[in-house]
Amino acid sequence: MITQDPFTLLPRSFYLQPTLQIAKDILGKYILRYTGNKLLIGRIVEVEAYRQNDPASHSFHGKTNRNGIMFGEGGHLYVYFTYGMHFCANIVTRENGVGEAVLIRAIEPLAGIEIMLKNRFSNLKSPEHRAIINLTNGPAKFCQAFGIERGNNGADLLESEIRISAGSYIPSKLIKRSARIGINIGLEKNWRFFIDGNPWVSR
Repeated sequence: MITQDPFTLLPRSFYLQPTLQIAKDILGKYILRYTGNKLLIGRIVEVEAYRQNDPASHSFHGKTNRNGIMFGEGGHLYVYFTYGMHFCANIVTRENGVGEAVLIRAIEPLAGIEIMLKNRFSNLKSPEHRAIINLTNGPAKFCQAFGIERGNNGADLLESEIRISAGSYIPSKLIKRSARIGINIGLEKNWRFFIDGNPWVSR
């Protein structure tokens, strides 16, 4: 049986598919972060989809300086600052001119964990706060662990220091969906996708 190399980068065509399809298919893929001569690797285990006709989406009211990357070609990273303290990272989807994206909510850390721990917990001493289970189980936690900040906004996922590869296959029976988290509108849409039973899915 021939299986795909888990580190084969996803092609541009993957990111041009319908956003909800990408949100489901991105589960199990590996997100890679090159930092110097080190490599951070995480398995994507939870995401949320945001479409242009969705009132909960940043693109709902049209293109602005803040959300401009969302309207570019799929396969780029849209990074935004929220609550005056956190960054969140989204995978831009669809063709140029369509403002849609998939928020990375949580990953399972696979490699470069010591660097992730340093990025996240350098100022925390208590063991319970430093537990690996709390390392990347949320969108802001993931960005902090991977060192993703404003300067990564617009990064090309095929050419930059942040990339996404084929990863591991997730059986469809393990892929679940629900309402999205932390929003006040659009709650009727079950556009949150996650791997059932994975301990790094946010709570």
